[in-house]
Amino acid sequence: MATECLFCRIVRREIPAGIVHETEDVIAFRDISPQAPVHVIIIPKTHVPSLDRAMDASMLGKMSLAAAEIARNKGIAEDGYRTVMNTNSAAGQTVFHIHMHLLGGRKLDWPPG
Repeated sequence: MATECLFCRIVRREIPAGIVHETEDVIAFRDISPQAPVHVIIIPKTHVPSLDRAMDASMLGKMSLAAAEIARNKGIAEDGYRTVMNTNSAAGQTVFHIHMHLLGGRKLDWPPG
């Protein structure tokens, strides 16, 4: 249920988060368990459980544009950064509100996991 969703609660400011970017449609905050020097979570303010349930291309585009802007603001755009969207349990999604990880600030190996 969206009202119990951790990320929805962050959007409603019921849970504090290290917010680094916000627009009318998207909010981004520092990951509480960072996997890189820059690790930001980007979410739409509207609850969508996962990428396979997404129906709004504009929302996905806004998330990607937010990632690019944050990367520029954090000084990692020129060297490079990675965006990741885990979809459903087998892929590692643990919070079922669509979200994008922005990682950078160090060399990121491939394959990722």
